[in-house]
Amino acid sequence: MKSNEVFVILVLIVALGAFAIPFGSPKFFDESIALELAFVILAVLIWKGYSTALYFCIALGIIVILGNSFSPAHVKLMTTFSKPINALILIVGGYVLAGLLVYTGMRAILKIRQTVKLV
Repeated sequence: MKSNEVFVILVLIVALGAFAIPFGSPKFFDESIALELAFVILAVLIWKGYSTALYFCIALGIIVILGNSFSPAHVKLMTTFSKPINALILIVGGYVLAGLLVYTGMRAILKIRQTVKLV
């Protein structure tokens, strides 16, 4: 069963990440590419209908939110807006889209479970 909402959120995360990587710190370029590839792989798996990937979407969304929350550099950047573009990218990608990924992933899993129970 495909989950269109999760797929759309993943595509938005990938698009924002592709835009954001040039604005980030060059010393974290490899990590940024790895994270971006993880989101691309999840998007492909969701598009192909693998519902198990939904659990990884939820886990990755939570990791992104926690990582941004516990990084002193990220917290400082988001609270001071010293680099406005970077701060907006962190807020939108690291909280709004990651939160939506967790929410839509959970909703999709619940919908699948209800469909299985009804059959």
